[in-house]
Amino acid sequence: MIRAEGLTKRFPDGAGVEGLTFTVRPGVVTGFLGANGAGKSTTIRLMLGLARGAGRTTFGGSGYAQLADPLRSVGVLVDAGAFHPARTAEAHLRMVAAGGGVPARRVREVLATVGLETSARKAVGRFSLGMRQRLGLATALLGDPEYLILDEPANGLDPEGVRWIRVLLRDLAAEGRTVFASSHLLAEMSQLADDLIVIDSGRLLSAGPMTEFVQRHAHADVVVRTSQPVELMLELTRRGLRVSREAAEELVVDTADTELVSAIAARTGAPVRELFVRHSGLEEAFMAATVAAKGGRAR
Repeated sequence: MIRAEGLTKRFPDGAGVEGLTFTVRPGVVTGFLGANGAGKSTTIRLMLGLARGAGRTTFGGSGYAQLADPLRSVGVLVDAGAFHPARTAEAHLRMVAAGGGVPARRVREVLATVGLETSARKAVGRFSLGMRQRLGLATALLGDPEYLILDEPANGLDPEGVRWIRVLLRDLAAEGRTVFASSHLLAEMSQLADDLIVIDSGRLLSAGPMTEFVQRHAHADVVVRTSQPVELMLELTRRGLRVSREAAEELVVDTADTELVSAIAARTGAPVRELFVRHSGLEEAFMAATVAAKGGRAR
């Protein structure tokens, strides 16, 4: 596991992170969520010892600086622009491999994994942002690491690339690796992550399974489908419930109490074809959680 304990970094303008403690477990993708400026990149830099601050992060019990073979232990993507523009993708990876004691044959393997084999001898300065992002991921994968720390890995990728990286990261997690990926793209994270670490203004809001986060913070409605929507809608409204009609025979009731809606429908005599609770998604849950953290004030 990755364990972060008390990560703290303060800047003169008051920004930074404060006392972040969380665990990232292996075998799943853990998403790291926060709005722009929430402290995600600062947190990752603290975890890797790239920024000075308080607290400690361990990878299988050891800090990053104490790892005997960091390239083979932790794969890192923090800046997809950190390449010499005149150096080719292959030359860059060969240089990193030589410095980390990784066999040269691994270079071709990771280039193929990220879809850059045909651009291996192209100067990085001619790469698009999406191609540089793929090269950054290839660098992270070079040592076949057990842990992956990726800061905005989908940045600059087209829709096909976003879908590709989603599959890749889930496959890597399924192999038993520990995958920690930050993002501000809520729609993509809802399809990628199993667990979530959520921060706002440098403070921890939530840590745990994504399903629990959504259920805790998302709004719930009861959807009921009936051939007598008008009669049922009138009775539900008479009982003090807010009801909207989304389709000809579909009502949405502002409650999570399915038994109440079912009982009212039975007393009304309205035949119910379907009745279920519908939760709003990750985006709504995230907004609700951050607004609540600010004392009910919207951004």
